[in-house]
Amino acid sequence: MGRAPRPGCADDRAVAAAPGRLAPRVAGFAIAAACLFAVAGAFAGETGARQPGEYPLTEDSLVHAGVPHGRLEGPFEFHSRIFAGTVRRYWIFVPAQYDGSKPASVLVFQDGQRAINPEGPLRVPVVMENLIHQGAMPVTIGIFITPGNLSEHYPDDLGMSNPDHRAEEYDALGDDYARFLVEEMLPEVGKEYRLTDDPEQRAIGGASSGAICAFTVAWRRPDAFRKVASLIGSYVSIGYRPAQDGRPMQPGGDLYPGLVRKSPIRPLRIFLQDGSNDLDNEHGNWFLAKQQMLASLQWANAEADRNGVAGPRYDVAHAWGDGGHSDAHGGALLPDILRWLWRDATRQGRKAP
Repeated sequence: MGRAPRPGCADDRAVAAAPGRLAPRVAGFAIAAACLFAVAGAFAGETGARQPGEYPLTEDSLVHAGVPHGRLEGPFEFHSRIFAGTVRRYWIFVPAQYDGSKPASVLVFQDGQRAINPEGPLRVPVVMENLIHQGAMPVTIGIFITPGNLSEHYPDDLGMSNPDHRAEEYDALGDDYARFLVEEMLPEVGKEYRLTDDPEQRAIGGASSGAICAFTVAWRRPDAFRKVASLIGSYVSIGYRPAQDGRPMQPGGDLYPGLVRKSPIRPLRIFLQDGSNDLDNEHGNWFLAKQQMLASLQWANAEADRNGVAGPRYDVAHAWGDGGHSDAHGGALLPDILRWLWRDATRQGRKAP
């Protein structure tokens, strides 16, 4: 009789990559990362200690005295020309190792107010500090941006809540948000800091609608961003609007699996994360949508291989857990996700924090 799989733990197929694109060593650490929490949960579950979706942070998400600390600047307010009538906040993380002698790599994260929260599950600046110190990530400027709000000044009482223009920016499939980043935000930050213009050294990430937004930016502008961290991404129909009153139908993110299959392959590296207890509502089923995305990316690679099509292949990996619509699993995996995204940018050995 075969051994039953451990709850929430992937087998060798559960963290996978495009054929020929992910080294076994990298696949191994990703599988290990995904399984580490599931194994702990399997044993803890027997004692009632762990509930589905509980994923502890690792040492790479914690502050360490021996790690050089960068600085988080902001919040700054920004009025966009592309998203007229909106205002947003953004923060800039400058690692201690940045000295301006050469352009820094770039990591843009959506829902910046949550990404920088020192008590939240993502803690992206802290993760960056640790990975840069270890040599697992190049010297990278972090740019953390809230969605826009339809007001003159960004409301002070929003806290971690969403501004009122989030869906219009994040869940749309057009190129407005990509243009906002490339034409407005990167030049704004570039006034003060030297940022690389190499798309291989620019990453973009987010959670939920922020994740599909990150994918849309790279899909639309692979000349600007080629690394995507997609956590509990909303590849569902939030952005869909039917044709009415003379306006054409507006597609939603559930269209992406078909677009991926029917479009030329972009030179993108994408990490997909989700949990089996994610949302299931009128917009779609989040976990199934992520599996459709993965299947489409893998099919596109395989079809190109079968037909001898020259050119890029999607470099894709994934981790499935048992969480709901929460940043907990993605936050626990984030250090290894960033390691994987930048795995060929540095070959230095890992140092203990």
